Parts: sequence; C-alpha cells; structure tokens
Amino acid sequence: MKTKDKMLGAGIGLAALAAAGTYFLYGKRGAKNRETVAGWALQVKGQVLEKMEKLKHVNQQTYNELIEETVERFGRVKNVSAAELKLITADLKSAWSHINKQLK
Repeated sequence: MKTKDKMLGAGIGLAALAAAGTYFLYGKRGAKNRETVAGWALQVKGQVLEKMEKLKHVNQQTYNELIEETVERFGRVKNVSAAELKLITADLKSAWSHINKQLK
C-alpha cells in the first residue's frame, strides 16, 4: 500500500509540475513571456518547479514562500533590477490558480 501511495503522490506532483511549466510558457501571457523572458527568469522558474517537485503537499502559502526564497536569492546573486524581480514574482504567484486547478 505504501508503494501505491508514493506512486500516486509522485503522479500528482508530476502533474502539478507539468501544469506549472505549461502555464508559465503557454498561459494567457505565454507568447509575451517567451519573447521577453531572460535566461535568469527561466532559471528562477526552473528552480521553483524543482522545489515544488520535492514537496509532498503544495498549498498557496508554501508555493508563495518558495517563490519569495528563490527570487530573493536571485536578487542577491544575479544582476537583476528590483522591477524585474517584482515582475517575475507577480507572474509566478499569479500562476497559483492554474496550478491549484491541476492539483484537484
């Protein structure tokens, strides 16, 4: 039974990961995002997705904290303006409603 639960959890996590990635690049602002996305922004999104994959349960608070931590670290490490950080943070947080639908 434990193996079945683990497989189910992995499947749900993978579905959420795929939904988040798809939304980021192909959502209602996907075309604009693909044109203007810088390399660092893709790295931020990738790291958020990787961290989501490792979580057992994802809720909006956990998701937002994950985004804040990742964006804060990139703000310190990369040469990124505060306006760009604010934009990517808002974009990632707005994806929660879509991700949450896919988790149900």
